Amino acid sequence: MKQIFNKILAILMSFVVLFSTMSFTISEHYCGDYLVDSAVFSKAESCEMEMEMDMSSSTEDCNFEKEDCCKDINKIVEGQNELNIQVVNLDFEQQSFIASFIYSYINLFEGLDKNVVPFKNYSPPLIVKDIQVLDQVFLI
Repeated sequence: MKQIFNKILAILMSFVVLFSTMSFTISEHYCGDYLVDSAVFSKAESCEMEMEMDMSSSTEDCNFEKEDCCKDINKIVEGQNELNIQVVNLDFEQQSFIASFIYSYINLFEGLDKNVVPFKNYSPPLIVKDIQVLDQVFLI
């Protein structure tokens, strides 16, 4: 059970490191005040209004300009760029103290696997005389 818990914890910690260092972009396309499309890791698809605006501006007969109602918003979520890996140099005395502390701490909570009864295979002695009556000791 303990090994399974350690493996699950290691996998979760690796996902934490992965997602904290990952960067991604959220792209949103608005037409007026309404969200038309949003996409993660790619560009959001534009609506048909933008196509019509491009076609009308290509004609040279139109002298008036329409204001573009569509807009694209890109939100960039940047991850952590630098991971600080600290290496601590310990001398032999500190290493031996840490090793003995961990060993004693682990063994502190370790108990017997099963309840050992040393007299399980032996029968009790036979009572020949009543010792309480013999010594005149009575419980009241």
